[in-house]
Amino acid sequence: MQDPNADTEWNDVLRSKGILPPKQEKEITEDDIVGMLEQSIADKSREKTFDEMNADELDEMEDEIDEEEERLFEEYRRKRILEMQASQAKARFGDVREISRQDYVDEVNKAGEGVWVVLHIYKDGIPLCSLINQHLTNLARKFPATKFLRSVSTVCIPNYPDKNLPTIFVYFQDKMMKQWIGPLEFGGTKLSQDELEWKLGQSGAIQTEIKECPRQGVKDMMGVAVQNSAIDNDDSDNDW
Repeated sequence: MQDPNADTEWNDVLRSKGILPPKQEKEITEDDIVGMLEQSIADKSREKTFDEMNADELDEMEDEIDEEEERLFEEYRRKRILEMQASQAKARFGDVREISRQDYVDEVNKAGEGVWVVLHIYKDGIPLCSLINQHLTNLARKFPATKFLRSVSTVCIPNYPDKNLPTIFVYFQDKMMKQWIGPLEFGGTKLSQDELEWKLGQSGAIQTEIKECPRQGVKDMMGVAVQNSAIDNDDSDNDW
């Protein structure tokens, strides 16, 4: 049977006689609008799509489109700029900052609403600490919405024992969400960047696509009691 909504001369005749109902108009979606505008751009020998354009390019494009497209384009342009602004607001870190004990409250406890903080307590000369610093540098670039910090143990926490190194604290809005203390928590010097990314993802600090531990041995050690590598300081030394 012929499609009654098809654009044919025969269907037009049948509609004019009242034999066929008026043609049903397809609801135009946002994707349809974007497609039509991008097709118009392609017809004008443009290669970039709207999603690939920055704010300046969108401004230039606004001057070149037809009048009937202007309203639709302006609506889409506003939406894209808001999306870009939101993305830039989230991606405000991107590196690992060194802090001291004096910086702790401002950088960690007062990091801001919705900000996850990953703090590495380390010491030079400890291979696993150096390895984790290297991994965190890469992960900070990969997850710029998370605040990555590090601090030398003797600077940040007086009398902090070397046996507790490396240590990673994960904070969210002034609350400690997770801590890993001592080399056993990290599975030794064979710790890969993917393993560390998975651990941080499990804590909620980053939104990783790694859902399973890359190395089973590390996952097994997640159950090691924290007291096996507990801090040996008394309450007077823990005012940090």
